[in-house]
Amino acid sequence: MTVCCFVYFEAPDNLEIRISDEDLDRVVTTVRTLPDIRRGLVFTPVAATVEHPFSNDGTPPALALQLYFDTLPALEAVLRPGGALTPIVGPEALPSLADCAVSHQVTMVRPFPVDEPTVAPPAGERPCSYLVHYPGAAENFDAWLAHYVDHHPQIMRDFPGVREIEIYTRVDWCSLLPWAKVEHMQRNKLMFDSPGALAAALASPTILRMRADFHTFPPFSGGNRHYPMTTREVVARPVS
Repeated sequence: MTVCCFVYFEAPDNLEIRISDEDLDRVVTTVRTLPDIRRGLVFTPVAATVEHPFSNDGTPPALALQLYFDTLPALEAVLRPGGALTPIVGPEALPSLADCAVSHQVTMVRPFPVDEPTVAPPAGERPCSYLVHYPGAAENFDAWLAHYVDHHPQIMRDFPGVREIEIYTRVDWCSLLPWAKVEHMQRNKLMFDSPGALAAALASPTILRMRADFHTFPPFSGGNRHYPMTTREVVARPVS
């Protein structure tokens, strides 16, 4: 079972914050050197506007991380004071993000197949991920999750140019870092070659099928949030 930790650095409402190049270098170096990390992704907001049907989801995180590990104990080992994440913990560690609220969540990774998984960004661009989370609660979580995994990723696969589909579900986990712990009901991620490729997918007829399936979900509260994010893959170790 692969697990991952999402970390979000979110600016207060109506305050636009961009991470500095120096702080981004510190983040990339820290993620790259985490012990036992299997894969590490660093997300920043896309520079160009991505036209999408969920434009009222608010300001995206100024920075997000996704840290994959083969085991929960290996992941929890970096979520301790004085551990390998220390260089980016605390407002003084990343001055350009000092006003951001930081939250994190550990989840189980559920990958789903795509037809063309090779990422091929255009020259001068980086891949674009669509980060989604459901912060609320379902009246019957088992029924909700069963419906979701049995229907939604199968429709996602029909998005033109989708390179990766992953669903993330909750686990019990321990962190001693001073970041807020969140327990979102579920998360998912779609990856595309570029912001333009994501925009094209969201303008395709598949989005209508996604929306129709959304309206068949078992009852839940809290809605969902969608953020298009530029994606740097700074660790990508093959499975041994």
